[in-house]
Amino acid sequence: MAMAAIDTSFLNDSSGLAKEEAPAHSQMGLRLGDLQTLAMAPVASPSTFCVDMKASGEAPGLMDFKHGTTTLGFVFQGGIIIAVDSRASMGSYIGSQTVKKVIEINDFLLGTMAGGAADCSYWERHLAQMCRMYELRHKERISVAAASKLLCNIFFNYRGRGLSCGTMVAGWDKHGPSLYMVDDRGDRFKGQRFSVGSGSTFAYGVLDTGYKYDLSVEDAVELGRRAIYHATHRDGASGGVVRVYHVHEKGWTKVIAGEDVNELHYMYAAQKGMTGIE
Repeated sequence: MAMAAIDTSFLNDSSGLAKEEAPAHSQMGLRLGDLQTLAMAPVASPSTFCVDMKASGEAPGLMDFKHGTTTLGFVFQGGIIIAVDSRASMGSYIGSQTVKKVIEINDFLLGTMAGGAADCSYWERHLAQMCRMYELRHKERISVAAASKLLCNIFFNYRGRGLSCGTMVAGWDKHGPSLYMVDDRGDRFKGQRFSVGSGSTFAYGVLDTGYKYDLSVEDAVELGRRAIYHATHRDGASGGVVRVYHVHEKGWTKVIAGEDVNELHYMYAAQKGMTGIE
């Protein structure tokens, strides 16, 4: 059966874009509709537009997202460690080696990026704005659980519409440290250890081997750095530099601003009595 053609004439008419109102929610006095929402394609079924375009064959490769990254976070006795790489890739093409994959939402909240860099960056900066509005309205900082729920609600409202996001929200509030993973399907999980991205399986191998809740801050930072390095060594879509943040009761501290993974490779090799080129 032949696939019906999809009218894409609106792509050539910037005045024809229509905004689809996102369902408002009143949680914590904030409504998604209060802030700017994305313009949706003015077609019969915006929620399945990307899938329909792929099935029609009019835009080959539209849904073949090719990207990679490695981000991780874990809770320990001293708070939370967040570690990330800095490579942005499009298939075999490396677009950048200096991407900032940690979004500093406020002095006590951090978000990480994995998936589509534009999607993650836009919505986490949007989340930072919402968290600031909450603080101004309620005269107190938003909790980590509430912040992650706001991001989860956004992703759920745009579920199936082409977003590519695998994020973590980490922070310290009156309940102590909390770490959540939120993805573009609107799923939200609280946990002790997460790694997101194409190199996550390699990072998990190191984390599962070296993780203990009672790690010192120095050992926890080293575990995060080592896990990211090993992921970049095995995953071609991860690389650049390693950045490590420590979330504690006084906020967050950037412990490692950026260490080149190539230099780490030879440093770890030397610790084993090797040259690094074996």
